[in-house]
Amino acid sequence: MPHPLLIDSVQTVPAFRELAAGLPRAGEAVVASGLAGSAPLLLVAGLHRARPERMWLVVGGGPEDAEMATSDLEALLGEASVFLYPQRESLPYEEGEPHLEIGGTRVEALEALLSGRASLLVTTPRALQELAPAVEGLDDLRLEIRTGEEVLLTELAARLEGMGFDRVPTVEAVGQFALRGGIVDVFGFGAPEPARIEFFGDSVESIRYFDILTQLSVRSVEELQLLPVDLRAQRPEGSRPAARATEGTERRSLMDYLPSDALMVHLAGGGTWGELERTWSEVRRLHTAETQRGNHPEPPENLFLPAETAARRLQGFAQLFVDDTGDLPTDSTTRFRALPPEAIDRDMGRLGDVLRGAAARGEQTLILCDNQGQLERLQELLDELRIARQVELGIGSIAGGFVLADSEPPLRLLTDHEIFRRSRRVRRRRRFRGGAALESIAALKPGEYVVHMDHGVGQFRRMERVRVGEEEFETLVIEYAGGELLRVPVHRVDLIERWVSDADEANAAPKVHRIGGKDWSRQKQRTKKAIEEMTAELLELYAARAAEKGFAFAADTRWQREMESAFLFEDTPDQRQATEDVKRDMESPRPMDRLICGDVGYGKTEIAIRAAFKAVQDGRQVAVLVPTTILAEQHMHTFSERLADFPVRIEALSRFRTAKEQSEVLRRLEAGEVDVVVGTHRILSPDVKFRELGLIIVDEEQRFGVKHKELLKQLRRTVDVLTLTATPIPRTLHFSMLGLRDMTLIQTPPRDRQPVITHVLPWTDAIIEDAMRRELDRGGQVFFVHNRVETIDTVAQRVQRLVPEARIAIAHGQMKEKELEAVMTAFLDGERDILVATAIIESGLDVPRANTLIVNRADHFGLSQLYQIRGRVGRSHHRAFCYLLIPDEIQEDAEKRLRVLEHYTELGSGYRIALKDLELRGAGNILGSQQSGFVHAVGLDTYMRLLDDTIKQLKGGGKDVSTLLADVSVDGAALIPDDYVPDEAQKLNFYRRLSRVETVEAADAIRRELRDRFGPVPAEVETLLSTAQLRLLGGELGMERILVRPWDVRINFRRGNVPRMASLQSAFASHQLAVEVRRPTPLSLALTRHGTEPILPTLVAAIRDLASEVAKAA
Repeated sequence: MPHPLLIDSVQTVPAFRELAAGLPRAGEAVVASGLAGSAPLLLVAGLHRARPERMWLVVGGGPEDAEMATSDLEALLGEASVFLYPQRESLPYEEGEPHLEIGGTRVEALEALLSGRASLLVTTPRALQELAPAVEGLDDLRLEIRTGEEVLLTELAARLEGMGFDRVPTVEAVGQFALRGGIVDVFGFGAPEPARIEFFGDSVESIRYFDILTQLSVRSVEELQLLPVDLRAQRPEGSRPAARATEGTERRSLMDYLPSDALMVHLAGGGTWGELERTWSEVRRLHTAETQRGNHPEPPENLFLPAETAARRLQGFAQLFVDDTGDLPTDSTTRFRALPPEAIDRDMGRLGDVLRGAAARGEQTLILCDNQGQLERLQELLDELRIARQVELGIGSIAGGFVLADSEPPLRLLTDHEIFRRSRRVRRRRRFRGGAALESIAALKPGEYVVHMDHGVGQFRRMERVRVGEEEFETLVIEYAGGELLRVPVHRVDLIERWVSDADEANAAPKVHRIGGKDWSRQKQRTKKAIEEMTAELLELYAARAAEKGFAFAADTRWQREMESAFLFEDTPDQRQATEDVKRDMESPRPMDRLICGDVGYGKTEIAIRAAFKAVQDGRQVAVLVPTTILAEQHMHTFSERLADFPVRIEALSRFRTAKEQSEVLRRLEAGEVDVVVGTHRILSPDVKFRELGLIIVDEEQRFGVKHKELLKQLRRTVDVLTLTATPIPRTLHFSMLGLRDMTLIQTPPRDRQPVITHVLPWTDAIIEDAMRRELDRGGQVFFVHNRVETIDTVAQRVQRLVPEARIAIAHGQMKEKELEAVMTAFLDGERDILVATAIIESGLDVPRANTLIVNRADHFGLSQLYQIRGRVGRSHHRAFCYLLIPDEIQEDAEKRLRVLEHYTELGSGYRIALKDLELRGAGNILGSQQSGFVHAVGLDTYMRLLDDTIKQLKGGGKDVSTLLADVSVDGAALIPDDYVPDEAQKLNFYRRLSRVETVEAADAIRRELRDRFGPVPAEVETLLSTAQLRLLGGELGMERILVRPWDVRINFRRGNVPRMASLQSAFASHQLAVEVRRPTPLSLALTRHGTEPILPTLVAAIRDLASEVAKAA
């Protein structure tokens, strides 16, 4: 929310009034000097407020400066007042813009400019030089669709492709559209969710927003506005999607759309000219490199304005420079006295002195806090200092404070992140979201191995329609040994699991069984027996732990709530759930043993910090156990920064500390003077003694040795233990183990995260140089992983030759502690551009500015390890890039493993990568070596299913928990036609879900979903759904077989099932079905239809009524 005091104050400054009265005209340049912190942006906000009719263009030095400026101006003027026009992140001759948000934000800004909504734009020098296909007016940009209007579906699809949208089977991200029958799904920029447009003929019948995850509609709207994916995307219909605008296309820069009286504000002063030169020389260098590769690139001046041209064009506008103009002559200089504020550095006594002194001199003080939680905490501190009346608190995030010495009265602006030395993170307001639809995770492809629970391992070949008598349905064709084919009807798809291996060999195909052979039944029995033994042991262990008495922590305090509300990001739903689970465990008298499994960078550390803070408030100490020294330092930094506002004493025990420092920490730990200790396995040494240990947090437990795990197992019986892991565990395993070890899955990615664009390719100097330059151009940093200490210096020299101006550092585990610590700190603080390192960066290192990762000889790494390393980038809202370098000659299985990473770039793809890794490398490590042989024989998913059944049986006292289903035959087709659901993977997903429904309501939900996503449900699908419901209902009522023909029905009951005839008669009669008993035992009935309604829905309704009557009577 904008704070009026700031703009009101700056408008009282004499220098401001002088400048506002004499703003430069076109071709003039003036300077404003003496502006500290965010005062230049306050000056712009004040001038914009005073002269709203003028167009203001703020030019930052680079992408990060422009984003900071946008954030400051939004805090001062409100979000709707400011538009960012960012520079591209792709290199000049790169195909397409990989970062969709960049293209979308540029289009939004241009649309706002052309429609007259924008009078304040923020950009960079490079963005002003960039040329894009010309846009004549709003009609060139906007596509508007309203309910009731006539639109040809084919024309709409062609228009969307022309606007840069990619056609896909399922819309999962911004910039995609899908066409299914009379339904178009599309996800445009600036939209809160993707939209579903349903047609009746050529008329738009309805427009609904839908949820990416479930693909179900959530609300209706009357109209939809869509903008192109990118300014470069406007392309002739029928041209290939990635085609650039051809040479004949007119191109314009942003300056061509600005009014002639627009006023340019240069935040970097004369630095703008240097940026223009740098960009132009870079474009020319890349043009030369492309030409030398034998390509025919466009001339540089077709893509960018030459530096001289851009400078001349800029000088034609009115210009305001902050501090200096470079070599440009100035028409006047206005001097301000906006001074840097006093440094507080977490010293509350000093803050009190500053505020009292300011009040005594009659100065106003405003402190801006990032959120409500921080404001309340600061208010409490000011009350304790008895100075709350002398200061005003507000909510807003501004980069830097200042003192307006000449305002009336003088105004001091302080920010809480500067007071507490907390890093300020720019919150993004636009959400360009994407996600994976759940169904895309379980896709089965032809050629993959499957396991039929009765017949064993075979190979899925295809889907095929089959006609048996009057029935028609789809089957899965599975090939067994000897070429025998088994056709499994889709309603029995529940008997099939994907075969996922645990073998170490990528190409270790399973043994394919013979239909009717004994091998499979013997193997299944042996596996079941082994599972029963393992499960019984696990249950005993769990029961022993449940009987132990631990410490019950108190409920949340006010401090706890304040600390959590001060989190700079919004909790994801899974994070909230995980926090609640951990607190519930801690508050119960039973010792906690919870595993939090979440993808790399999904906020597990924040949950650990909250748990640690809760323990410390109850006078208990916390040990944080991590696998590497670097991660210990990172966690130490994170915990300290996050808990800086509270009296929590945090120390680290690792080889970065001298022996003297370590013994001092040990002394204080035993005396109870340290609340949280972060360290490697050093913490488990016998000489480490705690006064009152209450909680152990273990990060990546699987990375510790057997000895350390045994020590932890003993501690688990009495102390609360929280384990964090990013090594993804398949969801099936999680469900099976539920109740054996408490586990929380974090699967929702934090907002603003972008997938990591991954390339697998041989080392090519030009590509590597381009990759590094692109990152450095946008103000970022690069990780270069080379996992051999012997040759790391040579590789670093080669990297230095490619980018001579870059500041390069080297890090590996054999360096001296202090030296390694200095290198890592310099990289974290942005003093180095490229870090050439071994895999020591794998765990938990958080460098938000580092968004390009290059891994040399990626074929030497395991898939999960590469996944972890890739998690080091993409930790901010910037698009991240990962280059996996491989030799020209590489083993097939190694390349296959890397292609998995290239393919699975989406967020939350950890689960799928885990499945692939188990296929390619092995699952023995998850289940214990003694089980892995069985897993390989039957496949992981089948193993999990058997495990699930065993646990249910043990918990249910040995009873078989499976439900008997009725056998149902219906004349006619019961299937999903290809023209209704064209994508085979989607179709198979529906068949699978339908075969596993356990309630009639679940089948109804699938019917609603099909209607929502694919349009009116055809008769064959209605038959399929009704058949599934009859199977369930019939099974519940003891029916063995139901045969449905157009006019009559035969129902045979199972032996021993004798329903009440009165109930049967009443349920069927109320639906106009006459009942005739054909056989008393086992009961067999014939039903005849008397009404005009179709027999199948009538029968389902009648049997539903019968089932609810039987349930009531029970």
